[in-house]
Amino acid sequence: MRISDRARTLPASGIRKFFELAEARDDVISLGVGEPDFSAPWAARTAAIDSLERGKTSYTANRGMAALRERVAAHHERYDQSYDPSEEVLVTTGASEAVDLAFRALVDPGDTVAVHEPTYISYGPGIELAGGERLTVPTRAADDFALTRESLEAAGAADADLLVLCYPNNPTGATMTDEQLAEVAAFCRDNELRVVADEIYAALTYGGDHASIATQPGMRERTVVVNGFSKAYAMTGLRLGYALGPTDAIDAMNRIHQYTMLSAPTTPQYAAIEALDRCDDEVSEMVEEYNRRRRLVVSRFNELGLDTFEPGGAFYAFPECGGDDEAFAEELLEAQGVAVVPGSVFGEGGEGHLRVSYATSMRELKEATDRIAAFVEGR
Repeated sequence: MRISDRARTLPASGIRKFFELAEARDDVISLGVGEPDFSAPWAARTAAIDSLERGKTSYTANRGMAALRERVAAHHERYDQSYDPSEEVLVTTGASEAVDLAFRALVDPGDTVAVHEPTYISYGPGIELAGGERLTVPTRAADDFALTRESLEAAGAADADLLVLCYPNNPTGATMTDEQLAEVAAFCRDNELRVVADEIYAALTYGGDHASIATQPGMRERTVVVNGFSKAYAMTGLRLGYALGPTDAIDAMNRIHQYTMLSAPTTPQYAAIEALDRCDDEVSEMVEEYNRRRRLVVSRFNELGLDTFEPGGAFYAFPECGGDDEAFAEELLEAQGVAVVPGSVFGEGGEGHLRVSYATSMRELKEATDRIAAFVEGR
């Protein structure tokens, strides 16, 4: 069977390599999974079960159930975002599909897409599959991994066609303020850059409200915002996300969506309606618990000499490990049975760092950091 060049040259996930190493042992504490350790709120699960019992197993509208789109639009008013649910909201099979649709709808072959790094590993392959060319824009630990106008200019992003923005960030946990986003927005306006803003961790923001580039002057009409239910509502396996944006962009994304996915899964849509209607308290409780874990992990790493800036969002810490991050991760797994992900998996800017997920229990985090302490002291 002849395989296309595009598929053949697509890199394997660097994260998956460490999952497979960890799965080969039964004594491992995994701090590598970017997935909540909570279950979806009970009310949302009940709604899903009820929909199945009532036989609600047919397709929905391509764009998603109208009732869900209305609630998504209402939900985003808390972020000062205003969208027409009938024309400017698209429900997708996970936020990952929304990102993929945005690339395929907005990128022509040969277009340049600027991506700040370190960042989520799927953007690069998604851009390549859409026929685009990735331009890396480094972010620095000295700036707490926030994207700056200076870094965009230095990387040559003025000649790009599209910018991918991921804040709160995976893997660093970095966030950006309105003031910082204003500089990036000005650069985008000055250089006719469109934006795909992956805001899947918007609800997991600590010490302040989430800021979106789509609310900056002149940016709503040039930005597609991606979000979903996987992280804040612990619904990863239900695969439900959505995109919000200008009518022409959402129409284009929906045309692709209707031929590839037809519609998002029906059962999770019922769960999502209930989640948006009644589960804010559960989300707040999860965020509060993540915040407790965040403080523990960051303070412990700094005590061990693994310099770690204070992440403002998501559920990741990004400590410096003082050298070869891949060797550090492999040796830590072998010696102490703790799985973390090398920062270099997320781009050159992640070299010398580790991505550590604190989406696991306090008991396991305390045990894991004790093991890491023993490893660091024994090196």
